[in-house]
Amino acid sequence: MRLQQSHFINEIERIPEYRYFGRVTAVLGLLVEVGGVERLLSIGGRCTIVARAGRRVPCEVVGFRQGRALLMPLGGLDGIGLGCKAEVTEGGPEVFPDESWLGRVVNALGEPIDGKGPLLNGKVGIPIRNNPPPAHSRRRVGEKIDLGVRAMNTFLSCCRGQRMGIFAGSGVGKSVLMSMLARYMSVDVNVIGLIGERGREVQEFITEDLGEDGMARSVVVVATSDEAPLMRRQSAYMTMSIAEYFRDRGKNVMCMMDSVTRFAMAQREIGLSAGEPPTTKGYPPTTFAELPRLLERAGPGVGEGNITGLFTVLVDGDDHNEPIADAVRGILDGHIVMERAIGERGRYPAINILRSVSRTMPGCNTDRENALVGRARRLLSAYNDMAEMIRLGAYRRGSDPLVDEAIEYNPAIEAFLKQGKRERTDMATGYAQLAEILGEPWP
Repeated sequence: MRLQQSHFINEIERIPEYRYFGRVTAVLGLLVEVGGVERLLSIGGRCTIVARAGRRVPCEVVGFRQGRALLMPLGGLDGIGLGCKAEVTEGGPEVFPDESWLGRVVNALGEPIDGKGPLLNGKVGIPIRNNPPPAHSRRRVGEKIDLGVRAMNTFLSCCRGQRMGIFAGSGVGKSVLMSMLARYMSVDVNVIGLIGERGREVQEFITEDLGEDGMARSVVVVATSDEAPLMRRQSAYMTMSIAEYFRDRGKNVMCMMDSVTRFAMAQREIGLSAGEPPTTKGYPPTTFAELPRLLERAGPGVGEGNITGLFTVLVDGDDHNEPIADAVRGILDGHIVMERAIGERGRYPAINILRSVSRTMPGCNTDRENALVGRARRLLSAYNDMAEMIRLGAYRRGSDPLVDEAIEYNPAIEAFLKQGKRERTDMATGYAQLAEILGEPWP
């Protein structure tokens, strides 16, 4: 009871002493033009438009034109017309997370959408568009982290505070891989952002893929594909802000975002509506400016906490060099490439080990681990180079000892890389299994 009274008092203290109001002067496409309060607003500022029948629509300032503020709504434009009142929101947008948010599902505004009642707000506000910690103050990445997926534990070792990208086309299995990592990874808290997700798949992911155990230590932020572009973009910012709250309390946080591509698409809609010029594939310049601002917020903090980031990238037409994939790959600390051809032959997770990179390797491994992984990679590479000739029967045994060895070990290595979504393999077991396959003494 005392805790609830404290939160109630905090809410009262946040009520402003006075308010400013303007009026809607025009509506064009996704933009709402507001006059009378333009000198009180700035880019990123907030207004709430009181639509017909009293419906309140939060909006964000995205530009100015001819002495008027240009706003985009975080909801639908239904009911908004000329003369509607626009109420200026004091201060920048913030969220007030709390430990009690674990196990809950919220929208891009930090409001509960799981039917479990209201959320308790914390005392400290985290800006929605927060700045990353200063580069000179951040700690280095920590020790290796157990991911529970043996292909990644062995070939793509990841450290606490590292940021990795999962690059895949549609239907290749990145969401299933993300759910495996959320269940099995050894972290304190999961913060999962489902951005532009299909509405049908949200409940499926929460109940089946994540499960009760995974959900108990998670906060899920959801913005479905039918929501306004500002809501889809803000869901990414909201995900990072909640992760920063737990990081600042010394927690090891896993921040997962599915997907960065839909965040970029939402920013494209916003930028083009505000009059920005289109560049590569129609993306305006702000898209490529916002990507590092978002992704750099993950990583080690200045205290004890970390945000280990896993960000999925939906590659357009299975082209792993399309603009968003290329930009994100240059920002992150490694990339996991999933290929449709691997999935089509029944090996999941469909990770292409040879095209995937973890930038903390080999520094985070022991010499024996690096030697073991290096040998396995050489065998995979040798088989991959000659795969077409082997399938056609054109390769003759004895022509190359390395290729002969690769042919011998390839079925066992492929079976090692295959893993069911309900199957967990810890780091030590993964190395022991790989050593056994290659006939290496271990440990």
